[in-house]
Amino acid sequence: MDSSRRASISGESGRVRSSEKRGSYTAGELIRLLLNHPEAEIVFINSSSNASNKITDVHEGLYGETDLVFTDQLPLDEIDCLFFCTAHGDTRKFMESHTLPETLRVVDLSMDYRIESEEHDFVYGLPELNRKRIIRARHIANPGCFATAIQLGLLPLAKNLLLNNPVHITAITGSTGAGQKPSATSHFSWRNNNMSVYKPFTHQHLPEIRQSLSQLQHSFATDLNFIPVRGDFARGIFVSMYTDCPVALDEIRRLYDEYYDDHSFTFVTDANLDLKQVVNTNKCLIHLEKHGDKLLILTAIDNLLKGASGQAVHNMNLLFGLTEVAGLKLKPSAF
Repeated sequence: MDSSRRASISGESGRVRSSEKRGSYTAGELIRLLLNHPEAEIVFINSSSNASNKITDVHEGLYGETDLVFTDQLPLDEIDCLFFCTAHGDTRKFMESHTLPETLRVVDLSMDYRIESEEHDFVYGLPELNRKRIIRARHIANPGCFATAIQLGLLPLAKNLLLNNPVHITAITGSTGAGQKPSATSHFSWRNNNMSVYKPFTHQHLPEIRQSLSQLQHSFATDLNFIPVRGDFARGIFVSMYTDCPVALDEIRRLYDEYYDDHSFTFVTDANLDLKQVVNTNKCLIHLEKHGDKLLILTAIDNLLKGASGQAVHNMNLLFGLTEVAGLKLKPSAF
């Protein structure tokens, strides 16, 4: 597809490539989404370790969906959009050692370029924060899963200069957040009927959260007391946050509704949340309550979709002027 056709919203196929070092959950979800995207075509999936193997040998949930095989070749001139599903650090190595075509767009799912800098031109790919910048960008740094769920609960407060007190955050994530390779805290016999805290106050997503909140509220300097929790379920993130806020709940709800009014995947609900409402979707749901001066904010996302691959496809849609929800109208696992 040439650049003029790629820029049109014509129903023509966009050509994409996923660079994958191993069979990761995010890569599997990305392949599934792109195979079913009405305006995208997967040209190749690069994996040096799986070259010549069938995609379904690694991603068994795709049986009957594709006959594609992995390749160790990189025909970058044949594609329009390049997705990186590689380990952290590998995207930067690739970008520094390769010259990419000027017209090629990149969406990186690692954390290599999430902190914006004069040293690179990657735009932080949270559409609810940077939609206009994403549309004009060449290179997108896809946000982290925890970062997405937490930021979406706090951005309207930052936009209205209301983040002036410490924010206390507890967020529980499914086992897929730890990747596909089994570890001491992800295998079934340990994870089942179990839970634990990890990286309290030091999680690697905190810098990108601070970056986004400071973008909207330049005076933002308060503590984010973040306690991540491993849950005994496969996918999803459920966040509960609270902070002191003197504004009445009706006014806070109005600010949230106003902020997300023209966004396609984030919704504020009157009723309390449960995780199955968002699992298998690209949605973020938000619920607000006031208890005295305490503002309680609940958010829920699917860590593999809104927190990773779904958001990457959303970014691709924006980069190429496609309908934002294209390929992302997914049914939740709720009954």
